[in-house]
Amino acid sequence: MLLRSGGARLAIAVSLLAPICAAPVVAQNYPSKPIRFIVPFPPGGGTDTVARVISQRLAERLGQQVVIDNRGGANAIIGTEMGAKAAPDGYTLTFTLPAAVAVNPSLYPKLPYAPLRDFAPVTQLNTIALLLVAHPGVQANSIRELIALATAKPGQLTFASSGNGSAAHLAMELFKLMAGVDMVHIPYKGGGPALNDIVGGQVQLMSGPMISALPFVKAGRLKALAVTTDKRIAGLPEVPAIAETVRGYESSIWHGVLAPAGTPRPIVMRLHDEIVKILMVPEVKERFAREGAETVGNTPEQFSAFIKSETAKYAKLIKAAGIRAD
Repeated sequence: MLLRSGGARLAIAVSLLAPICAAPVVAQNYPSKPIRFIVPFPPGGGTDTVARVISQRLAERLGQQVVIDNRGGANAIIGTEMGAKAAPDGYTLTFTLPAAVAVNPSLYPKLPYAPLRDFAPVTQLNTIALLLVAHPGVQANSIRELIALATAKPGQLTFASSGNGSAAHLAMELFKLMAGVDMVHIPYKGGGPALNDIVGGQVQLMSGPMISALPFVKAGRLKALAVTTDKRIAGLPEVPAIAETVRGYESSIWHGVLAPAGTPRPIVMRLHDEIVKILMVPEVKERFAREGAETVGNTPEQFSAFIKSETAKYAKLIKAAGIRAD
């Protein structure tokens, strides 16, 4: 048996304690330079707007610039892959949503990242309701009446979406599956053209962002049947949730923040704590509410479990509906 000297034993003890002692120092010294915030969509859309609200206030709280880096393309794959491969030092964050981490794994067989392996979830920012709207000529004014109409006319009702695998498409496919009805999907290249055609009467139904659909509802050019969240939303309390008729239904958009896997826990928690404080600011909550969103701010562990459950839900739906990427 070899006996180590006192000096050697002390050196081993110091090396074992070093990571423990370094953790508070990492958190205290962070951040010491600007942070890159990758948004996997082009500038100007609703996703980019939410990211900019968070980044501006995060920069104020951290005392460093938080620079938006728009990397759109390939249904959020390009930007998300960049975030997954970034150095795990807390200086690159990735803005995320269902398509990037919960839907794409089932749509693309060779995705260049694995969400739960390659990322450290920080927090979920919000949950955003879609608004199920109908052209005024549709003889249904509620979800119950819509189910009865679709049942009586299988394959005759049409619904628009911004493309195969989009949030609008998945929301309606889930409704079809859970309500047991048959309707025809008409995919468009973007939400704008889809909305224009439902207003024009070329298609009959659509689940779209509340901020874009609501003006047409207020003008009497569309009918609001329901929201897609599991309960009514504060910004539109008079419109019921689909779940009030179809129990267990829920298909919302949500946003969140990810760091690369391996990012030190103290940095992840510092980011989490600061972002949650931002979400509690009344002005931020009100800004989100105007767009049909409710703030969340859950823990990294809760966000990780949520991503896992969303991935399982969409995998089942995509397989059952035979959905393929465009």
